Amino acid sequence: MVKNLLLISCATILLNGCFGGEKEEKWTAFIYPIKEDTKKYVKSPVTFNSLEECKKVSILEIQNQKLENIAFFKCGLNCTFHEGMKTEVCEQMLSSIDK
Repeated sequence: MVKNLLLISCATILLNGCFGGEKEEKWTAFIYPIKEDTKKYVKSPVTFNSLEECKKVSILEIQNQKLENIAFFKCGLNCTFHEGMKTEVCEQMLSSIDK
């Protein structure tokens, strides 16, 4: 009986850790000043709580820099720097030029 309770408790904790709770969304803006050069970008120093906020700030920054005709942006979800690849890796990337 105790063995079964222990097994059920462990399984519950394990499943809760894997599937429990929603992960917080953090969006990062990446602005590419020249559309043709996707290796050069500026990463926002802050993260945003929503995709819409990321888009809004990116558009305003491109307008402030007067780059509307030559720049584009991407918003990345829960991005982290990958040391081995020396680049940002995001769960999802949405671009202003994607249709």
